[in-house]
Amino acid sequence: MTKTLIDALKGKPQKTPPVWLMRQAGRYLPEYRDLRASTGGFLDLVYNPDKASEVTMQPVRRFGMDGAILFSDILVVPHALGQQVEVLEGEGPKLDPLQTPEDFKRLSQLKFQDHLKPILETIRQTKSKLQHEGFDNTALIGFSGSPWTLACYMIDGGSSRDFVKTKLWAYNDPNSFADLMDLLCEAIIQYLNDQIDAGVEAVQLFDSWAGLLDHNMFNRWVIKPTRKIVEGVREYHPDVPIIGFPRNAGRLALDYAQSSKVSALSLDSQTAPKWAASVYQNLMPVQGNLDPVCLLAGGLAMQSAVEDILVHLGKGPFVFNLGHGVIKETPAAHVEELVAMIRDWK
Repeated sequence: MTKTLIDALKGKPQKTPPVWLMRQAGRYLPEYRDLRASTGGFLDLVYNPDKASEVTMQPVRRFGMDGAILFSDILVVPHALGQQVEVLEGEGPKLDPLQTPEDFKRLSQLKFQDHLKPILETIRQTKSKLQHEGFDNTALIGFSGSPWTLACYMIDGGSSRDFVKTKLWAYNDPNSFADLMDLLCEAIIQYLNDQIDAGVEAVQLFDSWAGLLDHNMFNRWVIKPTRKIVEGVREYHPDVPIIGFPRNAGRLALDYAQSSKVSALSLDSQTAPKWAASVYQNLMPVQGNLDPVCLLAGGLAMQSAVEDILVHLGKGPFVFNLGHGVIKETPAAHVEELVAMIRDWK
């Protein structure tokens, strides 16, 4: 049986748009908070297949989502390559930063696949739960951070407003920066192919910091690596949809859509639905793009924004989502109302 989300990502308009939300499994859900309290650090939860598969299933059980997004983190890739990574409560990710090309020597793909075996087991367990619990129309979605975004964390050592250290490296020593990007491309291709082999039915590439780059840098460090990854995945899995999310890229997102070869484009909240319908939806399926703060607000503001998105995008190949992830303070009742609005829309 084909699934509505996969059909939409393959270019087939659906009578009722399928829906899933970035960060739909997480801190806004009381069942997640209960499970999280019984676990050590955040990465302990990510690498625990029994618990991570439960977290993946929680929003599917509660809301009946059309997509189950694998509960994991983009930083498992640098972690698996040998970089020290911590995710501290209330502080976010902390990495032992790469400061010189010599630091690349501590990165290696030798243990990469072994390190990520728990993630693949999470996929297998979640796939089994979806089948046995009757969620026959829910597609399992895998993901990875894109090379540019991963490099930002790996070089700056954590979150930043502008990732100056990473940008300076890319400007001042593009050859060694290209070596890092090539390593990340190879690792991501391997990781996504392994996820698909384990059971995911679509994958998303998160380039959360794509909007920091000018046109030339965007082409070199976002579009070209993305195209390389897409080609590397399609070599083994030609029919699996690949969603690209170049967040805050503005007008450059059109270059991305035209040149990266992704199957579908995930839109951030700054993209007007009417414009997206005339420009992007003529090229490929689109996904998005309710402002997460609007979901947090709920009420008439959310209803109006949802209607605007559905009116302009809902009749073409489209997956309803947010323009970024669910905010942790969001009431679960707002998500429930959102899903009901989408289901009732005609």
